[in-house]
Amino acid sequence: MDQILDFGQPMGGIMQIAYIVPDLRQAIEDYRPRLNTGPWFVIDHFPLFEAQYRGKPSEFDVSLAIAYSGSMCFELIQQNNWETPSVYTEVQQKRGWGFHHFGVSSRDFDGDVARYEAQGHEMALYGVAGVGARAAYMDTSDVLPGMIELIEMTDATEAFFTMMKTASDNWDGSDPVRVLSAG
Repeated sequence: MDQILDFGQPMGGIMQIAYIVPDLRQAIEDYRPRLNTGPWFVIDHFPLFEAQYRGKPSEFDVSLAIAYSGSMCFELIQQNNWETPSVYTEVQQKRGWGFHHFGVSSRDFDGDVARYEAQGHEMALYGVAGVGARAAYMDTSDVLPGMIELIEMTDATEAFFTMMKTASDNWDGSDPVRVLSAG
C-alpha cells in the first residue's frame, strides 16, 4: 500500500464506503449536511456491462451518488428494479437499508480476486464499468459488516475519482448535485 493515488488514498486501501438507500435524492439531502459531503455526482442507471450476480447474468438497474468528505469517498446506491435479485436486494432483505460495502482499489484485479477466493470469499457480483474497469464484490459478510468491492484502478478510474475529490476540495456549497451521463 505504498503508492498514493491521485485522489489521496493508498493503493489497496479502503477508498470508499457504500450504502444502499431507498431514495437516492432524499439520501443525498440527509447525508450532505450531516457528513459534510459534496458536491454529489449522480449517475442514473449506472452502466455495468457483463454483470453477473452470484455467477449468473443479471440485469439489475442501479443509480449511484458519489461524494467526498475530506479524503473519504461515500457512495449511495439505489436499485431501481427491486424485483431483480442482486447483491443489494439480498443485503436489504437481510439487514435493511444502510452500510453495504467497502470499496478497495486494485491494480492486480485478477490476483486480488484470487486472494479473496482463497480466503473463502465468493464473488457475489462482477461487472465492467463504463470506463472499462472491472469491479467485483467479494462476499466477506461472514467476517466483516459487509462486502469488499474490488475496484480495478485504471488510469480512467483514477481520473474519475480524482475529478470528484478535486471538486470537493474547498467546495463552496454551490451546485450540490451534479448529474453525470451514464454513457
